[in-house]
Amino acid sequence: VRAGKEIREMLRWASAWRHPHRGLGPSSPSFSRVPVAPSSSQGGTEPRPVPLSYRLLDGEATRPPLVFLHGLFGCKTNFNSIAKALAQQTGRRVLTVDARNHGDSPHSPDMSYEAMSQDLQDLLPQLGLVPCVLIGHSMGGRTAMLLALQRPELVERLIAVDISPVESPSSLNFPNYVAAMRAIDIPDESSLSSARKLVDEKLSCVIQSISMRQFLLTNLVEADGRFVWRVNLDALAQHLDKILNFPPRRETYSGPSLFLLGGNSQFVLPSHHPEIRRLFPRAQMQTVPNASHWVHSDCPQDFVAAVRDFLA
Repeated sequence: VRAGKEIREMLRWASAWRHPHRGLGPSSPSFSRVPVAPSSSQGGTEPRPVPLSYRLLDGEATRPPLVFLHGLFGCKTNFNSIAKALAQQTGRRVLTVDARNHGDSPHSPDMSYEAMSQDLQDLLPQLGLVPCVLIGHSMGGRTAMLLALQRPELVERLIAVDISPVESPSSLNFPNYVAAMRAIDIPDESSLSSARKLVDEKLSCVIQSISMRQFLLTNLVEADGRFVWRVNLDALAQHLDKILNFPPRRETYSGPSLFLLGGNSQFVLPSHHPEIRRLFPRAQMQTVPNASHWVHSDCPQDFVAAVRDFLA
C-alpha cells in the first residue's frame, strides 16, 4: 500500500486534533473526551442510531448529493481532497461521514452493518440529502450496499470501492492489527512524537507496511492529557468477524451500481461477481490499474474521473 496524499493529509489533521477549530459545524466537535452512545435496545428491535459526525460541502440542491463512507480504521478526512474536487467539478453537495466508533462519531458497543446502515437512515433524511449517490470504500462500501438493499428509495446510485458482498479474504491481518493496537500502553506524560514513535515500534512487529502503520497512527489522539485510540478497539475486536463479512440478503437493488476495484488488490475476486450481480443486477465493474485496496489514495485523479463518468 503506497502512502497517498490522503494519508499525509490525515497525519497533518491528526496532529492538529489537539487544538480543534470552532465554527466548522458538526465536523469539528470541541470535546476532548470521546462521546459514548447508549447501547442498542435489546429484544430484536432495530439498532439505535448514533449521531454521526460529518462535514457537508455546499452545492446545488437539485441534483443528488454525493455521500462518502470510509473504511475500517478510517475517518471522514480520508476523502477531504476527493470531496473538494468533486464538489468543485460537479457542483453537487458532498457529505463525508465518520462511521460509529470511528473519527469524531460516538462510541457504541454495536458495530454491525445493520447498525451502521441505521445511522445513515437517520442522518441523511435529517440533512435533506436523499436520494443520494452513496460512495463507500471497504467497510463503508458494505454499509452502502446494505443501505441500498434495505432502503433503495434513499439511494439514487451506488459506488462500492474495492469491496464485495462476499466474505473478505482470510489473508487479511485486521484481527492482528486490532490486538496489537489494544496491547500498547502509552505512558501518561508522553509527547505526541514520542507516543507515535513508541506505537510505530510496537506495531512494526506485526505490520511490515510503513504506510499501513502511518494510517493506523492517524487514530492516535490526545484526550484528557493522555494519548488514546479514537477508534473503539473493544467494539471492533468483538465484531470483526461481522465487519469482514456481509449480512445475507434476499432482496436486490435495481439502481445503477459501480464496483470500482484496485488493479493490485485481491479484495474482490472473479468468484465474487455472481453474488454481486445477484444483489445488484445493474452492476458495472471497473478496475483502476496500479491501485491497491486504497484506490482513492493511490490514484485520486483516476478515482475522480471514474466517479464523474458514472454520474454522467
